[in-house]
Amino acid sequence: MRRKHITDPLAEARRLEQERLERERQEMIMAQNDISVISLDNNIENSYIGQDLSEPEPDLLYTKEAKRVVRSLNHLENRRVMLVNTVVGTGSVGRLVEGLYNTLTANGYECMVAYGRDSHPEYMNGYRIGQDLDVYIHGGLSRITDRHGFYSKRATVGFINVIEEFKPDIIHLHNVHGYYLNIRVLFEYLKKTDIRIIWTLHDCWTFTGHCSHFEYIGCMKWTTGCYSCEQLAEYPKSVGKDNSQRNYADKKELFTGFEDITLVTPSQWLKSRVEQSFMGEYHTVVVPTGIDTSVFHPIAEERTDDNLVFRLRNSLNLRNKNVLLGVANPWRERKGLMQFVNLSKLISERCVIVLVGLNDEQLSSLPESIIGIGHTDSTEELAALYSMADIYVNLTLEDTFPTTNIEALACGTPVITYRSGGSAESIDDSCGISVERNSVQGVVAAIDTIISQKGIAYTKEDCVRHAMLYDKDVRFEEYIREVYEGM
Repeated sequence: MRRKHITDPLAEARRLEQERLERERQEMIMAQNDISVISLDNNIENSYIGQDLSEPEPDLLYTKEAKRVVRSLNHLENRRVMLVNTVVGTGSVGRLVEGLYNTLTANGYECMVAYGRDSHPEYMNGYRIGQDLDVYIHGGLSRITDRHGFYSKRATVGFINVIEEFKPDIIHLHNVHGYYLNIRVLFEYLKKTDIRIIWTLHDCWTFTGHCSHFEYIGCMKWTTGCYSCEQLAEYPKSVGKDNSQRNYADKKELFTGFEDITLVTPSQWLKSRVEQSFMGEYHTVVVPTGIDTSVFHPIAEERTDDNLVFRLRNSLNLRNKNVLLGVANPWRERKGLMQFVNLSKLISERCVIVLVGLNDEQLSSLPESIIGIGHTDSTEELAALYSMADIYVNLTLEDTFPTTNIEALACGTPVITYRSGGSAESIDDSCGISVERNSVQGVVAAIDTIISQKGIAYTKEDCVRHAMLYDKDVRFEEYIREVYEGM
């Protein structure tokens, strides 16, 4: 059963939205009597001197500020949105896209989703860009040439035809990488249109010559120009050639120069990296990713066979133990797998580490001091695992904004995380502790602190209260309020 709170973030968000709509209504009334609300670069009187009324009106050049005013006044008419991502309905970004689609539709927008892999839920208005063969060819050629994003030309032309038919007022891009789009064909087309662009960045691929993350190796080449890439073996993997310098130059040419674009990031950390990159010319808004708090919530242990927490504790022999949980998919060194191995050598016998999402090879090579569980697609099982744990430990060495932290908090479990990327942004002093990267001793000290204050600080109530700030409905409405209608 979900806990009731005195403060209801969703109700507060809706109240603010109603106040904003009333202000806009008043502005529209005032604008009808005052055309000076629109600021023009050219003198409108001089523009029409000597022109016959039958001639078409000249294009008016609006300032950026005026465009924002016009969009604010007319947003009720600009209600057709095209959402674009690699997948829809699966994975963290795919679920975000589906949630945005549903929230926008509920708020009167007409939506269409375009994607590159798998399928879309039947109730959605969707279009798949290309087919499986296009993805395989694109991926294979990228492995040889390191030109990820520059194939799938025919599939992208077909997608542009769909854009022309749907006539969106807004195109909301998410991941444009993933072997399904030709970025040159798409972005050269978009620059010729007057379609407003919203682009949510979920990693760093947009402004590098190859990789999607660089914090692990401490690379800063992306700030001035990529070359001699050290991460060709990482996604998007290349086994043939290093084209990072050419890719960087092409992306800079294609992704800059837009007049009407808003960037969105899920964390302040990623926003700061965007501002250091060639994308720094654009306005960037931070909207953290939300979670479904109707799925992730505390599950009390009851001594019944159908209680998942009770069954997990018994089957894993976790009675009278402080459970330290880690979740990743997939696990690898960058996600902190070896950090946990080192941690297992330092914690007391009262604690036990449980890692979820391991593959068969990892499960067979784990030390006996760590309990390993394979990948699970069951959110119910994940919620039970989070609820069973005494502390959720996230030792990722690079990440944009891991939602597993929030999922654990929503289930009433405090979080310890490295200060890597945006990982620490989802916690505060009431519900967790952040530690310097690679400081396993710091993690041990944080574990001791939380266990010693059990029932006094870092309580279940504190964790759930903080997690409610990231309820998906609150964040989706923030998208509409701050990004779609607030800019």
